[in-house]
Amino acid sequence: MASYKNIQVVVSPKQAFVQSELNEQIAKKIGTKVSRINTIQIIKKSTDARKRNEIKINLTLNVYTDNTQPDKIEYPFHYQNVQDKKPVLIIGAGPAGLFAALRLIELGMKPIIIERGKMVSDRKKDIALLNRREGLNPESNYCFGEGGAGTFSDGKLFTRSKKKGDCSRILLNFHIHGAQDTILYEAHPHIGTDKLPTVIKNMRETILKYGGEIHFETKLSELIIQNDTIKGIKTVDGKQWNADDVILATGHSARDIYEMLNQQGVDLECKGFAMGVRVEHQQLLIDQIQYHSKEGRGNYLPAAAYNLVTQVEGRGVYSFCMCPGGFIVPASTNIGEGVVNGMSSSLRNSKFANSGIVVEIRPEDLTDYQQYGVMAGLKFQEEYERLSYENGEGDKAIAPAQRLRDFVRGVASTDLPSTSYLPGIKNSPIHEWMPTFLRARMQEGFKAFDQIMHGFLTNDAIIIGVESRTSSPLRIPRNEETLEHIRIKGLYPCGEGAGYAGGITSSAVDGERCAEMIALKY
Repeated sequence: MASYKNIQVVVSPKQAFVQSELNEQIAKKIGTKVSRINTIQIIKKSTDARKRNEIKINLTLNVYTDNTQPDKIEYPFHYQNVQDKKPVLIIGAGPAGLFAALRLIELGMKPIIIERGKMVSDRKKDIALLNRREGLNPESNYCFGEGGAGTFSDGKLFTRSKKKGDCSRILLNFHIHGAQDTILYEAHPHIGTDKLPTVIKNMRETILKYGGEIHFETKLSELIIQNDTIKGIKTVDGKQWNADDVILATGHSARDIYEMLNQQGVDLECKGFAMGVRVEHQQLLIDQIQYHSKEGRGNYLPAAAYNLVTQVEGRGVYSFCMCPGGFIVPASTNIGEGVVNGMSSSLRNSKFANSGIVVEIRPEDLTDYQQYGVMAGLKFQEEYERLSYENGEGDKAIAPAQRLRDFVRGVASTDLPSTSYLPGIKNSPIHEWMPTFLRARMQEGFKAFDQIMHGFLTNDAIIIGVESRTSSPLRIPRNEETLEHIRIKGLYPCGEGAGYAGGITSSAVDGERCAEMIALKY
């Protein structure tokens, strides 16, 4: 009896997909009979499609023969009853807020989550109404509600940032709450919009089980600050919540929170962000380009993704939140805005592929908005979204769209192809109303991307407006040693909305860090 740890094999897509063929390759690798192989545990998996007609799957495996079995996963979470422990207020039930709450429970403190939106099951109903053109609920939509914006945007768990530490705790926490095994070994893990709501619900149940509280449809209206120290919060319903520590994890779309903070004299600062459009191709075309095959991905490969970046006139132009086999969705949070985002199910089996294509914007680019001070980026976002709303049929969530090559050439489209965007699209000359410095860089960016992915720039693809919520245009400055606000003691700006994360995983890590800093004080 034996086990073989960290065995590395390189196989064809079919060999990776068909268990009997994979077993044969592993048996050759470790020098044993196929009949002896009992269990194969995948540790890492990635696809190498760099060489034309020679796509390979890289696997790192633990192999167990005869009667040996893999050890059960050891989860590093030890929750305790915190019902009567010191409370910490958490504003927002997105990944930063949820993971802060779970970590506080481990550390013996009581999280009380204040969430403006609804629980995930009720939130789904409001999203269904929005997709049927029956109106936007400003407090319950693709951005606001239990789980935050990530709940309905594919559940991508990949981050390039290693500055804040190991992300394995985050993946294990998703897994223990119901996410599939693949997130533990895929190079670019994702849960999927169809599965993530159940995972989020399970996290809520853990928080409640161990004595935490979650209050839905409860909206922050004011921070209670005395002598530059947090004393609690007030909510729209007139209730006062007292606490010595507040984690502010409201996400990048809660503009009213930035306005409130500015009015209360809480320090804010401008930061760079990015805006652009969603581009949508047939998934088959992306598969053909990325897998170097007219047949596309065939029976054994996943829907192909891409990651594109170039520089145009000193600013980055790049793909953002690419969704293979996905859908474009309406992501506005207020009437009068036109915003789109992308999502995929766990199977990524839509016939469409979409991605944000966005242009880097720096504070110095916003000279026409200087009168707004620190809120300049926010006002530019709002104006861009208003243009999108007016050039579509915003009250019905119908978005403006244009064929891709027409946009690059600067000509109006005569018609539009089919789309995954459920509310519908309206033919619009986006090149005419898009701000000039965005349009010019995007047009050159698309040309550059076509040099990298030949066939990308086609009139069979469309752009849909607008992708404007890639990140917050503001940062809430904090002390990087204590993670408290630079001036207000007990206030912990956290996650994407505070300017310290860029996606589900990094937001979750930041939530855990804030919880740990609070616990250290006591």
